[in-house]
Amino acid sequence: MAMAMPRFVALALLVFAGTLILGNHGVSADCEETITQLVLRCLQYVLPDPGQRAPSSQCCAVLKSADIPCLCSHVTPDVEKIVSMKKVVYVARTCGAHIPQPGTKCGSYTIPPTRKI
Repeated sequence: MAMAMPRFVALALLVFAGTLILGNHGVSADCEETITQLVLRCLQYVLPDPGQRAPSSQCCAVLKSADIPCLCSHVTPDVEKIVSMKKVVYVARTCGAHIPQPGTKCGSYTIPPTRKI
């Protein structure tokens, strides 16, 4: 029974995130499908819980084919309440997805420069 609660919460977050993002009727069909796939494949990696985890290959496949500027244009303050934009950028960079240059806005979040190690 203890395992059912985290799965229920994850499912509720998936439904909530999808509703918030797809509630904008101006979303193109391609962008809408990508948003749906990102919610299904990547949400667990961008939740504001502590720590960062490397994304799955399924998440990366969706991100690599995504129109990131289209996605960024649909990030609302409500979306930013349920996902960590810092983790979104981390996941995108980890996957090797093409993200806008540093200083670009994705919702209200400004994409930071890449850290060099």
